[in-house]
Amino acid sequence: MKRNELNDAFFSRLETLSLNLRSNLAGYFGGKHFVKTYGQTVEFADYREYQLGDDIRRIDWNLFSRFEKYFLKLFTDERQMQIQIFLDCSGSMGKDNPQKAQYVIAAAAALGFLAVQNMDKVNFYFMKGERPSDPFGTIVGKNSFFRAIGTFENIDFDGDTDIRACVTNCPNVSENNGLSVIISDFCTESNWKKAVDYLCFKKRQVLLLQILTPDEIDPVYEGRVHLMDSESLDVEDARNMKLRITRGMLEAYRQALKDFREDMRTFCNKREVGYITVPTDTAIERVLFGELLKAGIMS
Repeated sequence: MKRNELNDAFFSRLETLSLNLRSNLAGYFGGKHFVKTYGQTVEFADYREYQLGDDIRRIDWNLFSRFEKYFLKLFTDERQMQIQIFLDCSGSMGKDNPQKAQYVIAAAAALGFLAVQNMDKVNFYFMKGERPSDPFGTIVGKNSFFRAIGTFENIDFDGDTDIRACVTNCPNVSENNGLSVIISDFCTESNWKKAVDYLCFKKRQVLLLQILTPDEIDPVYEGRVHLMDSESLDVEDARNMKLRITRGMLEAYRQALKDFREDMRTFCNKREVGYITVPTDTAIERVLFGELLKAGIMS
């Protein structure tokens, strides 16, 4: 997907979807997410007996005439949530791979659109170095959203990112009121697990989207190659090396990636964190309609 394909046709295909957040999140008044507490909507939920101090305007007098007891009508409560999208802008996310850069931008934009469509607030945090940038502030409504994504083509993917530092240094991580999404390949030396634990400590629902290219999942290199770390700014960096790639090395890489993804899955399952690996040759709509539905993030 090209960056200029973030158009009306793309977003119209997403209009039937919505984010499915946990009902025990607090949130703000005035949204579309049902929560477990009772509120002031017009949709009836239940009855309970009157207690001293309750609002007498909510007493059901028809029930009083039948049972000679006071019962209050209870109504469902709907809340507005805060959606935070942390986007890894390091070199490995697209410095030398425009297809990967376009894909991660489309994924972030799609999730942001689902947020504003649900009347939620959304923040885009671009992670680079040890601190995230928040160029748009809190976005509410589709007009503000479309103005923001109109600048996404200016995102530069270079350098490295400390995911732990960026998330923990974010000044606006509120508590218990929504979803935090980290979009990255997680091929980093930074301790991303500490970032997830921090968000869980803040009682936020968390989703990890691991974006990988087909070559990263199943490389087909053979013979002598010069490997350059896309996040290294120093050509003499020890991570840059000349190697002769053998079949055994490719098998070792595939096994290491398999073990790494299994470790991520185990870590996330223990914390009830959503985790999905997304190849860039998979359509965004398929990810949203398929994988996120399976993970319970989408409905």
